[in-house]
Amino acid sequence: MTGIKDIQIIGNELAVKWADDTDNFFKMDRLRSLSPSAETQGERDLLGNAISGDELGKNFSGVTVTGWAPVGGYGLQFKFSDGHNTGIYSFDYLREIAKNA
Repeated sequence: MTGIKDIQIIGNELAVKWADDTDNFFKMDRLRSLSPSAETQGERDLLGNAISGDELGKNFSGVTVTGWAPVGGYGLQFKFSDGHNTGIYSFDYLREIAKNA
């Protein structure tokens, strides 16, 4: 998977320019709602039973990205205006989000 060449905030969207020169635009509140963190997606035990927070379906309108940091050579960790910062978005996951938008 190719890395990221540039990231910019444009209005209520995050613009990503990939190393292969393709672009994707992500609404910030949608990025927050799709966080891959256990806090957002819910954590499951070995039997698949939910054992912790599940924010799926929660309304994140107005939540913005306030920063980001690279994670290894494979992803990004975003900081959001609601204090959330635990999800690691792999480049593959970001491309999947963009494709399904």
